[in-house]
Amino acid sequence: MAETEPVKSQDTPFEGGPMDGRVLPVTVGPTGHPPKTYRIPVPAPDGGPPTVLVYHRVPRGYSKRLGLIQGWKYTYTPDDTSAGRLRWPWSKPAAEPPGKPDDANG
Repeated sequence: MAETEPVKSQDTPFEGGPMDGRVLPVTVGPTGHPPKTYRIPVPAPDGGPPTVLVYHRVPRGYSKRLGLIQGWKYTYTPDDTSAGRLRWPWSKPAAEPPGKPDDANG
């Protein structure tokens, strides 16, 4: 019987929002990097729909000599509207809200 490899994880710090200052083990992908977006569902106290906290991966720091990334951290993004959708370069931008567009000429 073949043995399965253990799932690899990396201790990753969180900045901002309710998770500020915490370090959680985050599962890394085949490239050795944690996911670009980390979503944390928080159950509502009244049993309603959960609130989702959205954190985005950013470099923790760079090496002095070569400028290589020295690790990752997550920063809080309270106004994330991507809803987990992929953004392709050829995709149309999000629809503008209805109303009068901002006119610079008058």
